[in-house]
Amino acid sequence: MKRLQNRISESRVTLPVVAVYAALVWVAVGLLPGRLWLQFACFAVSTYLMVELNNANALIRVYSRMVSCAFIVLSCAAPFQFGAVSGAAAETLAIASIATLFGSYQDKQAAGLTFYAFLCLSLGSLFCVHLLYYIPVMWLLMAAFIRSISVRTVVASVLGMALPYWFAIPVMAYAGKLDALAAHLRQLAELDGTGDFSRLTACHWTTIALVTVAAVTGIIHYRRQCLGDKIRTRMLYNCFVTIFLASAALLAALPSQHDLALRIMTISASPLIAHFIALTGTKVTNAAFHALVAAALAVTAFNLWMH
Repeated sequence: MKRLQNRISESRVTLPVVAVYAALVWVAVGLLPGRLWLQFACFAVSTYLMVELNNANALIRVYSRMVSCAFIVLSCAAPFQFGAVSGAAAETLAIASIATLFGSYQDKQAAGLTFYAFLCLSLGSLFCVHLLYYIPVMWLLMAAFIRSISVRTVVASVLGMALPYWFAIPVMAYAGKLDALAAHLRQLAELDGTGDFSRLTACHWTTIALVTVAAVTGIIHYRRQCLGDKIRTRMLYNCFVTIFLASAALLAALPSQHDLALRIMTISASPLIAHFIALTGTKVTNAAFHALVAAALAVTAFNLWMH
């Protein structure tokens, strides 16, 4: 028997309805008077990339748009992030990087895809330099789960990582702003505020709790039910788990980078909770689905009110 969570997760109407919900949240935050068009455009592109990420990799073995829907709902729970252009751009490029890297699965000759994946990550670091912390994570994914690591792909990754800065250095030097680029990169070595959680407000804590509960629920479910998926799909979900844990570690170590960490946590948590919603159908999971939806709406309403 299909329960409400299954009917919602498999409906073709769900994504348009959730998209309208997102538009209303953006309007409530101040899309028109605040002139948040660029940030909203990044959000729309990010949502589209999440749709393509699901379609290209068949993350859910039934028809469902829950990956993108979960991303929209979890993102809208953090309206305090809507005003950050740099964060929005970095998030979009991070999704593009992950989606591109997934295309190189078990292909040790995929120098082109690897180059573009790290190029996107490096471009994102021009907006948020701490995105470079994820380069070792990407190499780990290539070695452990994507299984595409080789001399060719490692060289391609280094070239992709370096290319934006090869162009940025002469441009900034010509503009007389080379010191600004150096200061941008020096942020990677600045560990001030390590473990200082006073930077986090009630809005941050409620949203972090929501995303973490969604991710942990998805991880526990996937560890129990992953045998129903193909090996490739299991490896990709292991990537999402690894990215989430790395982002949680970044948040715990450097609370000052909560914006970036929360954005990447949202990206990785979305497929995990989407898999849970789309592929379970018991009374308990149906109740859990309703509780998650209620919690997401409550957190969004609280953060809008505080905003």
